Amino acid sequence: MKDLLPVGSVVLLKDATKKLMIIGIMQVKPEENKVYDYLGVPYPEGYVGSDNNFLFNHTNINDVIFTGYTNPERDIFLKALDILYTQRNP
Repeated sequence: MKDLLPVGSVVLLKDATKKLMIIGIMQVKPEENKVYDYLGVPYPEGYVGSDNNFLFNHTNINDVIFTGYTNPERDIFLKALDILYTQRNP
């Protein structure tokens, strides 16, 4: 599985001027049935409505400004995600 940034990380995407804070990982866009690495919101504003949520992939990141909190609970979560991802994409 990819080495995903933790929730709370702040990134700058390629060709962007506004930073995003990651609030979710491995997010599905139902109308496309596509899985994205991250769901982000503008930083420092945070969530200001669903119109300002951004789905993006790790390859879209130009710079990691801040890396969010990690602990063993996150490691367990990532292992579970890896199993789900493998089941979806055999």
